[in-house]
Amino acid sequence: MRPLLGSEHVDAGMRILVSKEFLVAIEKKVLSQRPSWRVKAAKVNPLCDSVLLISDHSVFLHGTLKGEFSLCVEIKPKCGFLPTSKFIAEGNAIKRSVTRFKMHQALKLHDRMISEISEYDPLDMFSGSRERIHRAIKALYNTPQNNFRVFLNGSLIFGGLGGGTKSTNYMVGQDFEDALKHVIMAEDGMRTEKLLELITEALFRSGLLDRLLEVQKLDAIDIEGVIHAYHDIVSQPCLVCRKMDADEFTNRYATLHSMPMEESLKIVRDYLIAATAKDLSMMLSFQPQQRGDVDSPNGALFLKSTNQSFDLKVSFIDLDMKPFKKVVYYYELDQQIVHFYVQMVETEPWLEIKASNQEMRDSNESILL
Repeated sequence: MRPLLGSEHVDAGMRILVSKEFLVAIEKKVLSQRPSWRVKAAKVNPLCDSVLLISDHSVFLHGTLKGEFSLCVEIKPKCGFLPTSKFIAEGNAIKRSVTRFKMHQALKLHDRMISEISEYDPLDMFSGSRERIHRAIKALYNTPQNNFRVFLNGSLIFGGLGGGTKSTNYMVGQDFEDALKHVIMAEDGMRTEKLLELITEALFRSGLLDRLLEVQKLDAIDIEGVIHAYHDIVSQPCLVCRKMDADEFTNRYATLHSMPMEESLKIVRDYLIAATAKDLSMMLSFQPQQRGDVDSPNGALFLKSTNQSFDLKVSFIDLDMKPFKKVVYYYELDQQIVHFYVQMVETEPWLEIKASNQEMRDSNESILL
């Protein structure tokens, strides 16, 4: 991921040897901080003999002096584009107009993994528009789930550790507003808004969302195309093709099964890289500059509304390569998400109308910009 996202934003970590006892102890600590539906994801393989030691990107590497404060905002941007692949089945055409994030929210709500649907739209985040990025950040703040967290000097002050965090109520908002007083120099009641403005400026000016989107778009033919290349690589009959008639296979998928092995491997490899890029986190660290700070080792950002300058450091984390053997699982999950959303729209047509209105609004804004 380093050459794709920039070596200055990717910490590859350091491999160190560990004992079985250490891994068991780590698993116990992690399990206590996971919600019940994510316990399985916290499992640690105690038979491993090594781990990756990675820097804590919620703080600045040069440290924080006594009396100084730094903020770090963790964001999961999710997939920032709509697929256009010709390999998407006709029954799944809704994927071309509704984001994966929006459809998955409906399934998560049904399965009680979340308590309410987020208004966050990844298309806003990756739009290149300052106004739409700000709208995306506000939506993440209002319903953080596990997609938005804030740390003060390395300690979590907003959002949850394990996901499923409820919407931001008055009490949570007030506590957060108070916690920002040492970092954001604004009147009481305005600090949170100024922080969201700061985050927006950092994302808009850095250009890193554009770079991330390029990596996500390595998924050029969607999982509905990738699954065919996968079955050719493992030399197994394609389970998807078994369920379709001969004409549909010939017209749409035959070309995928006649490709050289090198091309099939590249398709799956690019898909797995893109899957990592769709699921990673961005860590934006801010530290107010002291007067006279001119040789900062990090990028600088000026927030006009508070007349403050900040050191800025942006890091990408959660960059583990997705395992090849999970391609079938990714396909099945994709189908489950889409089919559930289609059924839901059939029983509640107003959802599709709402989605169409959103698309129209976004299109109008793009024209204006």
